Amino acid sequence: MSRIGKEPIPIPKGVNVTITGQKVVVKGGKGSLDRVVRDEIEILLQDDVVLVNTRDDSQKTNAFRGLFRSLINNMIIGVDQGFQKKLIIEGVGYKANVSGSTLTLNVGYSNPVEFAVPDGINATMTGNTGITLESIDKELLGLTAAKIRSVRKPEPYKGKGIRYENEYVARKVGKSGAK
Repeated sequence: MSRIGKEPIPIPKGVNVTITGQKVVVKGGKGSLDRVVRDEIEILLQDDVVLVNTRDDSQKTNAFRGLFRSLINNMIIGVDQGFQKKLIIEGVGYKANVSGSTLTLNVGYSNPVEFAVPDGINATMTGNTGITLESIDKELLGLTAAKIRSVRKPEPYKGKGIRYENEYVARKVGKSGAK
């Protein structure tokens, strides 16, 4: 039995959930999201809660129950409050700039790296070294943040690179000169 999957999902005021067959559509103040659910999973709408049930009792289906419960919950939170990720650029001379839907990263390469921010993601700068990404789609937000971070991952000796705001970079001791 999936402990996460059996929890009901509360629907806050201002959010509208529509279930048509295996498609779930969530509309709120910040936008609209939709997702198609697997055939083994049954989605029920009762009063102010969404219930996720399984059509059979296999272990795999039970795992999908917990997955889709989390995905639908993230959709509801996204259209109600939205999600945010912050990235920090560390390094001498490393900086970024946002113009329209293009993020320009100067992170130690000979040429600046142009990153096209996908639709549905809002990128803003905090100074020259702070990037704030906001979206209603948690999955797209995490994927975009990971792609930006992969342009220049933080290295372990000086900690230079692009990292998440709360990420801990394990430092290594460099070579010591032999006498």
